[in-house]
Amino acid sequence: MNYTKHVRTDATQQTEPIFGKDQIQNSAGGFVFAVDDWKRLDRFLILGSEGGSYYASERKLTVESAKGVLNCLKADGVRVVDRALEISEQGRAPKNDSALFVLAMAAGMGDDATRYAACMELPRIARTGTHLFTFLENIRAFRGWGRGLRSAVSRWYTGKDADSLAYQLVKYRQRNGWTHDDVLRLSHPVPSTAAHQALFRWVTKDEMLGDLPELVLAFVRMQEAKDAKDVIGLVEAHPDITWEMIPSKFLGSPDVWEALLPNMPQAALVRNLARMTANGLIRPLGDATRVVCERLVDETRIRKARLHPIAILGALATYRMGHGARGTLTWSPVTEAVDALDQAFYRAFGAIKGSGKRTLLALDVSDSMEMSEIAGMPGITPRIASAAMAMVTARTETSHAFMAFSHHFVPLNISPRQRLDDVVETMERVPYGGTDCALPMIWAAKNRVEVDVFSIYTDSETWAGNIHPVQALQEYRRKMGISAKLVVVGMVANEFSIADPNDAGTLDVVGFDTATPDLIADFSQES
Repeated sequence: MNYTKHVRTDATQQTEPIFGKDQIQNSAGGFVFAVDDWKRLDRFLILGSEGGSYYASERKLTVESAKGVLNCLKADGVRVVDRALEISEQGRAPKNDSALFVLAMAAGMGDDATRYAACMELPRIARTGTHLFTFLENIRAFRGWGRGLRSAVSRWYTGKDADSLAYQLVKYRQRNGWTHDDVLRLSHPVPSTAAHQALFRWVTKDEMLGDLPELVLAFVRMQEAKDAKDVIGLVEAHPDITWEMIPSKFLGSPDVWEALLPNMPQAALVRNLARMTANGLIRPLGDATRVVCERLVDETRIRKARLHPIAILGALATYRMGHGARGTLTWSPVTEAVDALDQAFYRAFGAIKGSGKRTLLALDVSDSMEMSEIAGMPGITPRIASAAMAMVTARTETSHAFMAFSHHFVPLNISPRQRLDDVVETMERVPYGGTDCALPMIWAAKNRVEVDVFSIYTDSETWAGNIHPVQALQEYRRKMGISAKLVVVGMVANEFSIADPNDAGTLDVVGFDTATPDLIADFSQES
């Protein structure tokens, strides 16, 4: 009897756990390693759960993520608040919604120290009126309006100078059924200056007192404007006016947008690129086009605006289509604008160092990587996002190769010299199927390709192979005599990873965290 036919540690079907390893079953039926609650917290803060995943509905993925957050709150709630603050302030996540949800959980379900920390950090995480409304909608699920919450919300209003507060009041007027009138009546802030008192009375009683900031007075006049000329005059006189403050009937005018352009915030520039193209302001070789493109690629403006690469990628994917996912707006994409968005995507990561290691960038193109969206961005599936993320590393690594896999090897002809929208189109044509995350190591060993670092971009829903990825890595190391490392770039906020937590040569990181490329480079260089 050869008992090793049934029990061995070097080659195990992925639908069975490795003998002696602590593994869990993923949603596809394969066995993988569980990430700890803190890693899952990072995945949720950065990737969110909007839209769910191939295997989990939005509700299921959110509930599972929230359970992980709750475990972290029980272990060290203040650390949870600090982590949400760090990721939010550094602009490491595509959206702030997950950080606001985690903050609401901390303020409602944490211990005394955690609730205090959450309330104190509210103004730093909820930086805009929209953020505040989102937080308040979230917190209704976890607690009522006690003294601590009222004080925290009051500080959100009184901690800003009058001009900054006026900007928030007229730019972000309502969200999720909340208005500033609602919030002020619930929180009862005590005005710190006469201007604050005037602002509060204007919002709650519609009274126009003498100490109101100029921006509010301009906003009121804007609502009474008769034609575009009146609007343009107000915009030119008040640089703080944004498109959200302008009545919608004037937003179809290219002259109004041209007046807004000199002081338009970076995020608004990206979001309204299609609108400005549709109304003719952005056109080939146009003066406005030149100005817009120069600002799109300005790294200082990108960083100051906390403009996340995935937001730029989403804008690029939509802009190149010439029509939106919703509505009837259409436009003819301008090549200069597409090129500028391409450059802006890479610059949003900041300066990235390379490791100098031989790196295989392996992209999971299986079914489960195609059927959801990153952070709810239309058209940005984990499969497309992983290609974009890999391109960032490829541009810094002089020795690299791309491959794609599902349950078989898929030829992938992309280059870091390609424009990003070309890469997106290439990925959309790649066939997909089941998942075998061991294939990169198997392929490299079979073809005797010398690799120092395998970077696999995946959701870890692997199941289709006759050997586990970590076993294939060990076999590759043995066969090639190379202490190869494995980096798993998680592209979905689930609890699964193919990285063995007990192997110092493997690392699990979060996809589309702006810190990830440098983390990979540092890990690759470690001896």
